[in-house]
Amino acid sequence: MVQVAIAQFAPGAGKDENLAAIGKLTGEAAGRGAKVVVFPEFAMFTVPKMDRRFVDSAEPLDGPFVTGLGDLARRHGVHVVAGMNERLGDSDRISNTLVAVAPGGDVVAEYRKIHLYDAFGYEESALVRPGEIGEPETFAVDGVTFGLQTCYDVRFPEVTRRIVDAGADVLALPAEWVPGPLKEDHWRTLVRARAIENTIYVAAADQCAPAGAGNSMIVDPMGVVAAALGEGVGVVSAEVSAERIAAVREKNPALALRRFTIATAG
Repeated sequence: MVQVAIAQFAPGAGKDENLAAIGKLTGEAAGRGAKVVVFPEFAMFTVPKMDRRFVDSAEPLDGPFVTGLGDLARRHGVHVVAGMNERLGDSDRISNTLVAVAPGGDVVAEYRKIHLYDAFGYEESALVRPGEIGEPETFAVDGVTFGLQTCYDVRFPEVTRRIVDAGADVLALPAEWVPGPLKEDHWRTLVRARAIENTIYVAAADQCAPAGAGNSMIVDPMGVVAAALGEGVGVVSAEVSAERIAAVREKNPALALRRFTIATAG
């Protein structure tokens, strides 16, 4: 059994200020017994419009932001998952990247967003390069395995299914879920659906206003919302349990009964 926390805040253009906010929320989560703390997409840097500022502010994985996450993970003895704009060799585009940093300060899993947000009037691909499709990276805490996925990817159930096939018991889902007509309803529905159809936990951490819609939540394998936040800054936690997953899968062996597998598109 592992205590998992989701932390919701509103990152801005000040990377030092964002890291300080992450530090405060990590301390609060650790004080409640959390061993894993999940932060939103683009927790390192966010401005209202996706423009060249995301490229100019990008950092490599060995830059100050990830180093700072490592310091926080060591200080509090937790795993930290957070999103960043990662610098690439391509000077015109970045990667929308998640990192999982262990209590030793090292990066133990990475995820680069595969499905970019070219929808609802946005064009993320203008500045972001989609991640390559490879074997999902996971990390384990006290016998529970965690996988990573980002925001708009949740609309593609095959992404989550591949992560579950790689052994994940919990999906860490950082997001900057932009507000809009029916968007909050979509968010709640999709997060719960990914948990239900895969009989896993989903720890979904969204940004709050102005860039995100909030409504971060931890959902259990039966689709029950175990913990949730509203529209404001905060942190909340819940226990995730391999025993709960096993019990749900005994009642609903959907993964064992499925007749289709996932293949990548050419």
